[in-house]
Amino acid sequence: MKNIHGFEQKNGQLYIGHHSVSSLAQVYKTPLYLMDEARIRSQMRCFKTVFKMEGINTQVLYASKAFLTTAMVQLVEAEGLGLDVVSGGELTTAIQANFPMNQVYFHGNNKSKEEMKLALDHSVGTIILDNEDELNQWLDLMDSSQTLTVFLRVNPGIEAHTHAYIATSTLDSKFGLSLVDPETLNFIQRLQTYSKVHFKGLHCHIGSQILDTEAYFKEVEVLLTYMKNHNLHLPCLNLGGGFGVRYTQQDTPVDLTSFLPSLLNHVKKTCLDLGMNIPELFIEPGRSIVAEAGITVYEVGTTKLTPSGKQYCFVDGSMADAIRTALYQAEYDACLVDRMDEDATTSYTLAGKACESGDILIHHIDLPQVHRGDYLAVFTTGAYHYSMASHYNRLPNPAVVFVNGDTVNVVVEKESYADLLRLDRKL
Repeated sequence: MKNIHGFEQKNGQLYIGHHSVSSLAQVYKTPLYLMDEARIRSQMRCFKTVFKMEGINTQVLYASKAFLTTAMVQLVEAEGLGLDVVSGGELTTAIQANFPMNQVYFHGNNKSKEEMKLALDHSVGTIILDNEDELNQWLDLMDSSQTLTVFLRVNPGIEAHTHAYIATSTLDSKFGLSLVDPETLNFIQRLQTYSKVHFKGLHCHIGSQILDTEAYFKEVEVLLTYMKNHNLHLPCLNLGGGFGVRYTQQDTPVDLTSFLPSLLNHVKKTCLDLGMNIPELFIEPGRSIVAEAGITVYEVGTTKLTPSGKQYCFVDGSMADAIRTALYQAEYDACLVDRMDEDATTSYTLAGKACESGDILIHHIDLPQVHRGDYLAVFTTGAYHYSMASHYNRLPNPAVVFVNGDTVNVVVEKESYADLLRLDRKL
């Protein structure tokens, strides 16, 4: 039985779980986000299993910005991970799903007063501070009975090899405080003096879709050396996430089973060399848990050959449900789900229906000659597709369907035009 991007193909058809993709597309209509629940669970268990070592306390937090629904929160809880949220909307989703608030970690560089109140009212477990002004806002909002458990986000100035828009630890990043700024150390020292603040440690996130693991080893060295040099006895260290995945066959994703144990070994050795205790370690995978478990299914419309020889294949989706190509110049693989055994004979530019010349989903993809009505699947769309979807051109958002073997669950219903107009008011 053949396999492509981790999905089975049988008799020329692509499958997710025990269902052909085309059969699900016929029932739930396209565009359609499909998520392999079993693969999501397996990836969560992999992180929990391999990010573990004798003598080191570890925790895995799911970075919910990658993909979040009520059902996804339920999976996170069921598999025993903590939850990283970055907005009041993500926090409210966790609240509605009855997720344990002591396992919620609230990020953000500009948390609003309303978001802070929401976090305080629901006793969110840990706050990741971005700067001192934010701390003052928390202290102003807290009543006499409340305390705050915090990490401080810092920038070690490590240049991870990734797109500029998703590199988050450069010295000019909008996130956190730079370790080369003397005022950062002054703030860290002040943080340890507040009676109502439990300062747990430093947080760092060096970027996203990182395929070069050396950046993580450098991150460990810089952070631990900084703590040692400044006599910071902090119980915890959060190394963030950003572990790369396979979007195309040219990508070599991070091998978690070898990388994470080696990262823990590096922490252990670095602490030994520095003569310091090993802090409790946190990581925050998001994309690497859900990306490869997801596909987006489209129906092919028409094709067009331009005078310059560019062959377009138009589908019923758009940059509204797949923004990453336009935003990050991301590359993807795709296939015709019912014609898997046919040879690719034509190079297409896969384009959407949005009224925008930049509405390109894949710039170059080799496929069999496409026909109107074919179903086409784009791989590795489980992260940052549903979560970044918009209503550009007043296009309704697709449904999200979880598949686990025989079981099929609609976890987000397909939007209707009525849904688009629900909050509109006439003059």
